[in-house]
Amino acid sequence: MDYRLMADSPVTLFWRHSILDETTDWLLAHDYQVVRLAASDWLVETDMHQAFAAALDFPEYYAGVLAALNDCLSDVAFCDYGARPEATGLVLVMTGYDTFAERFPLVAEAVLDIIASNATTALLVGHRILCLVQSDNPRIAFGPLGAEYARWNDAEWLEDRRDLG
Repeated sequence: MDYRLMADSPVTLFWRHSILDETTDWLLAHDYQVVRLAASDWLVETDMHQAFAAALDFPEYYAGVLAALNDCLSDVAFCDYGARPEATGLVLVMTGYDTFAERFPLVAEAVLDIIASNATTALLVGHRILCLVQSDNPRIAFGPLGAEYARWNDAEWLEDRRDLG
């Protein structure tokens, strides 16, 4: 499953919570470190930065801007903090991401791009970072992330499997 999740992009989209939960359970059973972030709670950009800083144990000097997020996630990719080196990899699970993306579309896409870029760095040093993004909008889409498009998970890849009616 982890291979399928990372084959096209380290960022994978989910609509159904049940499929996200099954995927997360599989990753936990295979010794992945799972960090959950409730993106729907991020009312301002600062909330997002505070959530990442707390969840990944960023240093106190974290500046709370996108460039600093990139720098800190680079350190996470090297397991300097935030990621356990003995884990199979780190999984960032962000739920309700469509709510954040509606409020801050450019920032939301930039965050995913930063994660994808640092996931590539992590692979180069022998670590894995995956990002599972849950959206209540079954049509959500992003441009290339880390030079790749985010794709839907295998179970919901076909658009008719995400139809509400």
